[in-house]
Amino acid sequence: MINVRKFILLAIDVLFLIIAYISSYTVSTVSSAMNIEIPIFNYFINFIFYFVCIFAARLFLRIYYNVWRYPSTSAYLKIVIADVCGSVCAFFITRLLFDLRYYISIWNAFVNVSLFTLLTLISRFAYQYYMNLRNRSISDHNKIGVAIVGAGKTGSLLVEELLYNSNSHYKPLCFIDTDRYKIGGYISGIKVIDENRDVIKILKDMSVKEIFIALPKITSEDARNMYDFYSKTGCKIKLYDFAINDNTNTFTGKRQLRDIKIEDLLFRDSLYINNSETFKYYNNKTVLVTGGGGSIGSEICRQIAKTNPKKLIIFDIYENNAYDIQQELKSVFGDSLELHIEIGSVRDKQRLNDIFDKYRPEIVFHAAAHKHVPLMEESSCEAIKNNVFGTYNTANCSEEYGVKKFIMISTDKAVNPTNVMGATKRLCEMIVQSRFDSKTTEFVAVRFGNVLGSNGSVIPLFRRQIEAGGPVTITDKRIIRYFMTIPEASQLVLQAGAMAARGELFVLDMGNPVKIIDLATNMIKLAGYVPNKDIQIVETGLRPGEKLYEELLIKNEELYKTDNDLIFIEKDKPFTRDEVEAKLDMLRNLQNGSNSDIKDVLKQIVPTYHSAETVNKKVEAETANA
Repeated sequence: MINVRKFILLAIDVLFLIIAYISSYTVSTVSSAMNIEIPIFNYFINFIFYFVCIFAARLFLRIYYNVWRYPSTSAYLKIVIADVCGSVCAFFITRLLFDLRYYISIWNAFVNVSLFTLLTLISRFAYQYYMNLRNRSISDHNKIGVAIVGAGKTGSLLVEELLYNSNSHYKPLCFIDTDRYKIGGYISGIKVIDENRDVIKILKDMSVKEIFIALPKITSEDARNMYDFYSKTGCKIKLYDFAINDNTNTFTGKRQLRDIKIEDLLFRDSLYINNSETFKYYNNKTVLVTGGGGSIGSEICRQIAKTNPKKLIIFDIYENNAYDIQQELKSVFGDSLELHIEIGSVRDKQRLNDIFDKYRPEIVFHAAAHKHVPLMEESSCEAIKNNVFGTYNTANCSEEYGVKKFIMISTDKAVNPTNVMGATKRLCEMIVQSRFDSKTTEFVAVRFGNVLGSNGSVIPLFRRQIEAGGPVTITDKRIIRYFMTIPEASQLVLQAGAMAARGELFVLDMGNPVKIIDLATNMIKLAGYVPNKDIQIVETGLRPGEKLYEELLIKNEELYKTDNDLIFIEKDKPFTRDEVEAKLDMLRNLQNGSNSDIKDVLKQIVPTYHSAETVNKKVEAETANA
């Protein structure tokens, strides 16, 4: 449907065609050596052919559907193509129909199309220039002055978006670049300045309030370095980055301005995984997720829901979390997802039997666990009941009811554990690995490190402390941890589960470890404060069971590489079922025992379990001797 503005534009173009047509014949008549009088009727007929052919070509290429307020190279090119094609058609038609003296000559066709196309393009350029000036003048004094880092194609696209969008709150003041061929030049009327030591002072003098990083590709290290450099201006810093589709966790192909997140400043790039073969594996399957309301469990549910499963069952003890993910999935997927919420504990054998008997799941993700290290040091019996025997009960039900695949979520704290939580998770891995001989179910464990933003992680804690004005508390400035985002971890878990065979232990590549003090410092900066000036960072001392570093492998050399460069298989020799049963027997009578008794027994049945004090002293000694 063509609106009034487009009718006006069409009428203007018709006027241009008349002017071009008359001008071309006037020029050709004056310059022609032949004194030929062409009847008015032929002039009119020739014009009709011109009009029909050229505007038919323009309508076919949808020229009048373009929004000419914004510049478009492809739209300009379409005008040229339409006019040339239309003119060529008119030339050949009149040549076939009319006498030699009366058809449109090559000279007439060339002059006419050139002049008409030129008038059309000039009108578009003039309109865009007018709108640009008008947009810049309207409330320009109320707009926020910004600098664009990157004077390439990405940066120029951003500037054009800011200049031609009347709703934009920003006023581009300059580009910043290191390319000496661009420095001192202008792009869309905006000057390019050098990224050198003086740029910080220059930006302050220009009253720049925000800085937009607009580079075609930026690594985590680049983002961190640029953030550290430009944060000296006191300006807010944003990224002009590709948007992520929440449903597929893939790039949309369209860029948008966004705030820098803590993930951007980690020591590795965020991972975005889209494995269609993995998703096919879960398609039309009945999937049960224990602990499905938790941070990892809920994200696994989101990813599974995208694969169009036959049924998705969320099993959780905490009804509030289960309700939240239920409402979220209902709002996104509606009736297309058969979703069931069941409340209960993996400790309860009868409840588990009822769930498995009712739904007969084909795939089980076991994410239910107590994971808070200091709390489990004081409530060791609960860690035994929930982590160890909860896993044991769920694994038994999976075998009994013929589940095809059982995937347990483990943690890097299970490697050479220094706390009850880590030791119980290592025992859970033993339970899973010992079932390599299962005739009905393929068992697998997936181990990874800390997850950004998960319940109980340092990110929400630091954020609350910053919002409260500080201080931000860290237990020890030497602590390092591995980090991964919730979507990254969940998608890799799904991929590992799809490729897993019997009794395997998968390890996810977490990249380089991150110092917790660096994490706290960057989060304070992102909030617009100066660390240890506006908000203090305070050491509180290591908590019970906490060690200075985490590991992902028990033996670094015992490692298989999979088809995915981010997923590895540990070749640690598994315990047999009888050996695991013997270990569990030692704990069965201690489920309500004292913390000290449970820890003593755990050290007997998990050989790699040592006290945090012993391990940390060893690390300190090695560091001092290095």
